[in-house]
Amino acid sequence: MNILLLGSGGREHAFALSLSKSALCSKLFIAPGNAGTSSCGTNVNVQPNDFESVKAFVLKESIALVVVGPEDPLVNGIVDFFESDVAIKNIPVIGPGKTGAQLEGSKDFSKAFMQRHGIPTAGYDTFTFAKLEEGYKFLETLNPPYVLKADGLAAGKGVLIINDLDIAKQELKSMLSDGKFGKAGDKVVIEEFLSGIECSVFVLTDGKHYKILPAAKDYKRIGEGDTGLNTGGMGAVSPVPFADAAFLKKTEERIVIPTIEGLKKEAINYKGFIFIGLMNVGGEPMVIEYNCRMGDPETEAVLPRIKTDFGVLMQATADEKLDTIQLEIDERTAATVVMVSGGYPGNYEKDYEVRGIEKVEDTLVFHAGTAVTNGNVVTNGGRVFALTSLDETLQGALNKSFAAAHHINYDYAYYRKDIGKDLM
Repeated sequence: MNILLLGSGGREHAFALSLSKSALCSKLFIAPGNAGTSSCGTNVNVQPNDFESVKAFVLKESIALVVVGPEDPLVNGIVDFFESDVAIKNIPVIGPGKTGAQLEGSKDFSKAFMQRHGIPTAGYDTFTFAKLEEGYKFLETLNPPYVLKADGLAAGKGVLIINDLDIAKQELKSMLSDGKFGKAGDKVVIEEFLSGIECSVFVLTDGKHYKILPAAKDYKRIGEGDTGLNTGGMGAVSPVPFADAAFLKKTEERIVIPTIEGLKKEAINYKGFIFIGLMNVGGEPMVIEYNCRMGDPETEAVLPRIKTDFGVLMQATADEKLDTIQLEIDERTAATVVMVSGGYPGNYEKDYEVRGIEKVEDTLVFHAGTAVTNGNVVTNGGRVFALTSLDETLQGALNKSFAAAHHINYDYAYYRKDIGKDLM
């Protein structure tokens, strides 16, 4: 069958590589893709949020399955768009409908969903500008640090963790009245701070059944030792040593099953991935957040460990037959190191020529922000590459990925050299 993959980042390159190997895949198209995805299929100049253009391409190329990588098209309702159009309603789209995507699209929606279904998470309340004074008073009832989250999508940067009460109040005002995060901050969720170690669990559901994919841990801060500004992710490791069988069993019983059952009870259309951001609080899993898609760069560490035909997994999701699929996982450890542009996550320049990719051995080079100019690969984003290696040990996998990062060169390249050290 012909498959269309929407997106252009490192996550989508990982998806593209897995889908291109599927026995079910005749042709793979990536819209719009990047310099790396072109080696897995055909890049097409279609933007994921231009639904009419997506529809026209799907009909023109006889697409039988659409896989959505990023969150924006899902939150904007691409699944509902397909289901409401007679010409394309029978073409399955892997991803939740608009309501289900609110698990990521609205922090307030997701917290209320967890509360309704008894899913363990931090205590919280939600405030608008009209309730700014009440927000100040709620902050006064909490112990520092204070956690402020923009309700809507803010490109992974809408969460503030602040130690000082007065500064927390100033930031709340900045979000609600000064538009610090734009419309995403029209509502702000304030929640209790959870102390522990983070990891992510990924679930694939067909709306009735589910499969739990390998867990991963990512590294958000730009600086070594988890210092500096938050980024989209500087690296990832899978599996996570502290997420052992006992912890994952608790996660399944207390979080995954109630989440899937909650979606069914509320008749929320959901066929796709659920990213569950967890905090391990003294051995007890608590939910920090949901995302309605796979994480990035965690996908680049998780997908290489999935041995089951990925196209078969996607088709089973579309057909509500995930219960018939045996999920096979590579027992080796995957370590992903992300190379970024100098200045990221602030201002950075693009169009620097990339050299040395051909020198990389025994490591998957996922393109995250690249393009081709005059036949040369050039930088085209803040995160440029995600380098993933598999090995029997975490140290072995890291050694390979760091060696790959040493080979790849472009002006002002940067990567963290401490990924995974906290797990050793």
